[in-house]
Amino acid sequence: MLTHQDVEKLAKLTQLALSDTALAEHLRALNQTTSLFSSIKNIATANSEPLISPLEISQRLRADVVSETNQRDRYQTLAPAVENGLYLVPKVLD
Repeated sequence: MLTHQDVEKLAKLTQLALSDTALAEHLRALNQTTSLFSSIKNIATANSEPLISPLEISQRLRADVVSETNQRDRYQTLAPAVENGLYLVPKVLD
C-alpha cells in the first residue's frame, strides 16, 4: 500500500502541484489499482493456454501478393543524397 508521503513524492517527481484533497483522491485511486493488481497476481494460471484473442473469431487474411511495382528509383530522385539504393542521412551519433 502506498502512503501519503509516497504520493507526495510522485507528485514532486512529476512536477504536479496537488491540493490535499487531490492528493488524498490519488492515494485512494492508486491503492485501489495496486490492490486490483495483487488480486490478479494471485489467480492460478498454470493450466491455462494463452489466448491470441479473447473473442472466438478467426482473422480474415488477405493473400500476400505484390500489388505495386518497385518505384524505388523514382522515389529516390527526390532525396538529397542516395548511394547504392540507400538514402544517406547526416550522422547523428559519434
